[in-house]
Amino acid sequence: MAKKAQATWGGRFSAGPAELMLRFSESVSFDRRLAPFDIAGSKAHSAMLAQVGLITKRERDAIHRGLDAVGRDIAAGKFQWSTKLEDVHMNIEQALTRRVPAAAKLHTARSRNDQVATDMRLYFKAACAEIIGKIAAAQRAILRVAAKNRDVLIPGYTHLQRAQPVFLAHHLFTYLEMLQRDAQRFAVVADHANWCPLGSGAIAGTTLPIDREFTAKTLGFVDAAGRPRVTQNSMDAVSDRDGFIEFASACALTGVHFSRMAEDLILWASQEFKFVELPDAFCTGSSLMPQKKNPDSAELLRGKSARLQGNLHTLLVLAKGLPLTYNRDLQEDKPPVFDSHDQTALCLEVLAGTFAGMVVEKHKCAAAVADPALLATDLADYLVRQGVAFRAAHHAVGAVVKLAEQRGVALDRLTHAEVKTVHPAFGRDWVTSFHLAKAMARRTGTGMPGPAQVARQFKRWEKLLG
Repeated sequence: MAKKAQATWGGRFSAGPAELMLRFSESVSFDRRLAPFDIAGSKAHSAMLAQVGLITKRERDAIHRGLDAVGRDIAAGKFQWSTKLEDVHMNIEQALTRRVPAAAKLHTARSRNDQVATDMRLYFKAACAEIIGKIAAAQRAILRVAAKNRDVLIPGYTHLQRAQPVFLAHHLFTYLEMLQRDAQRFAVVADHANWCPLGSGAIAGTTLPIDREFTAKTLGFVDAAGRPRVTQNSMDAVSDRDGFIEFASACALTGVHFSRMAEDLILWASQEFKFVELPDAFCTGSSLMPQKKNPDSAELLRGKSARLQGNLHTLLVLAKGLPLTYNRDLQEDKPPVFDSHDQTALCLEVLAGTFAGMVVEKHKCAAAVADPALLATDLADYLVRQGVAFRAAHHAVGAVVKLAEQRGVALDRLTHAEVKTVHPAFGRDWVTSFHLAKAMARRTGTGMPGPAQVARQFKRWEKLLG
């Protein structure tokens, strides 16, 4: 049954929306989390209205006191949210107007379209700053594991087959590189959000003499030199959802990194590898099999990645077919963004906690990296240093590997006479290629896992992460 006309936009209507429509269309159940940003935007807007003479300074001050009081009620959990008022904006405005009659002037020269666009840009700036901080905390937890295990070597893998030896720290630095790129992406998202849309109105601005630059500066939408950054097209300002998609994309790619790290940890914690012991606090057991210790935190990190990718896809599909400018479909842009924010922040905390409690099983790592086959490429390099072309050297070492397999011995247990039959360039010192410490020391180039370069990367990350 239709209700009486809606208080905030009902002048055109003889009756209000049906109860079912209210439940279907409300957004306050999720957009109430924008309340701090909405209040900040309203204070800046009212300050601007007073600056240009559209309201008095007395009215501005009363509005600000009222907004502060509403904000305190919200923070204390005392605020009564109403779905009949649809969204966070109208809930706050109606509560404010009951306290401060002058608040009836607050919506002068603005629309909920530019209001929510402003709220969300403020939100993105704050959300990105929070996530960047949590990324750094996770990086520091990983760096501490690397520092505790500086001298530990493990097999590196390609195709999930043992490939070449690397320092565990070098492998962990890979995660730091991934997360550093993620932090940089969130910084870019925050910069893209740092343009003030307030004053764009519903679509075509306003005929009233507002000062958009004043509002932008008040809200912190400024460049590095403190100059205001104001959106340049009113239609784009209220319909643009690039920031939503960019934020969700940054979360989704960060989730891919979570998943790849988690997959390593799951393998490493298995009995087949047993390179690490994951902390009990981030694992669970089996309800049936008492011996089990399941890497739940890592598995859930891997699973959350799919959720984050789904949120991104939701936003892409939501925006792809919409004409300019605002359409009510866009109300559905917030739940996936909020969920991506919450899940990414939570995942980063869990990632940090998992690494913080992880113990490296050094003896297992040492046993795995002792496999001389890991240094087959070094043996090919030995031949190259003897003047053999790499393709010929590669073929020769492949034949040596096959010979060892046929003899049923480790690669370094073949005799000099046996390898000499494969290629005459093998000297009596061929077996020194399997000296692990020397092999690692030869990896001196930038970005390689040699001890000097690993030490250099420790200094770099300690400086970057404080």
